[in-house]
Amino acid sequence: DGLSKKADYRHFIVRGPEGKGVPDDTAAMDEVLRRRLSRLVQGAAGDDAGGAEDEPAEDQLEGSGQVSGAPRRFAYRPDLLVVDGGLPQVNAAQRVVDELDADVRVIGLAKRLEEVWVPGEEFPVIFPRTSPALRLLQQLRDESHRFAITFHRKKRGQAMTRSVLDQIAGLGPAKQKALLKHFGSVSKIRAASIDDLMEAPGIGPALAATISQALHTPKE
Repeated sequence: DGLSKKADYRHFIVRGPEGKGVPDDTAAMDEVLRRRLSRLVQGAAGDDAGGAEDEPAEDQLEGSGQVSGAPRRFAYRPDLLVVDGGLPQVNAAQRVVDELDADVRVIGLAKRLEEVWVPGEEFPVIFPRTSPALRLLQQLRDESHRFAITFHRKKRGQAMTRSVLDQIAGLGPAKQKALLKHFGSVSKIRAASIDDLMEAPGIGPALAATISQALHTPKE
């Protein structure tokens, strides 16, 4: 009925063949779809009802409706696979579908003119701007962007936090964790006095002074 089902949302961390990322969006799409559709094929072979399997840690849920430790269904067959982009992205997705014999229909939504591309067709489908079908596709696209961007910002923030604290001599992972738990963020740690820093578990006078100096020293 056009409603989102957040329990079925997934994040995929794109690693590339050597774990160093991929050169472009079509390569990223190829990797993600192979992981997604391989589960579909495996599930269909092992369970005609759709299959169930444990989900690797990197493919994470947004919803919390799943029971911890229970198998999570992710081998169901989608009715339609919508990719973000035009004919190059659609062709990349269709190539994976064909190679894996996944039997899933593919279309692409190109944002510039909101054109709908179909594999094998020379020209896109143009829906009226007031079309409910177009609005549904736009909602899918915009929601997937929101979900991915939120996850990216979270990971980037964690990486930035870790890099700042990693540069402080004598401040190991356990004490970093204690500081973040006590203050809640790096900005609050930076604003704390030496006496405030010493209230965090494991932070003595010398280390508190080192932390304060490191976080207040201008970087080149």
